[in-house]
Amino acid sequence: MGLQQKVMEQMKTAMKAKDTVALESLRAIKSALLLAQTSGEGDLSEDDEIKLVQKLVKQRRDSAAIFAEQGRNDLAEPELAQVKVIEQFLPEQLTEDEIEKVVVQTIEATGASGMKDMGKVMGIVSKELAGQADGKTISSIIKRKLA
Repeated sequence: MGLQQKVMEQMKTAMKAKDTVALESLRAIKSALLLAQTSGEGDLSEDDEIKLVQKLVKQRRDSAAIFAEQGRNDLAEPELAQVKVIEQFLPEQLTEDEIEKVVVQTIEATGASGMKDMGKVMGIVSKELAGQADGKTISSIIKRKLA
């Protein structure tokens, strides 16, 4: 079952339960999927769908952080609630320790020795962990290991 079908099933459940936060989140996913499909790309691959969902999660986390900085917790909380709903469509996220193991293996395999090699390591690790870890976490671990 594709992402679009899963979203539609969840939307029906959310409508029946009158869960407005879930419904709003699911409609955002559906809208983003339809927009991507009609922008000329046609059917999306599973990787494209994961990237799209990750983008939605990142947008909401960034918004929540901005709202929290401004002392607007009344606006930050709904964003974080939507993140929880949207994240259920992502693969299981790895822990920092698991990400660190992959980073260390990649550094050893490529022979990376300093910050000049960060881009090469980041590219390989990002492809390997696509959908399982966010770029900010991967980047911070790579910087720590290469410094």
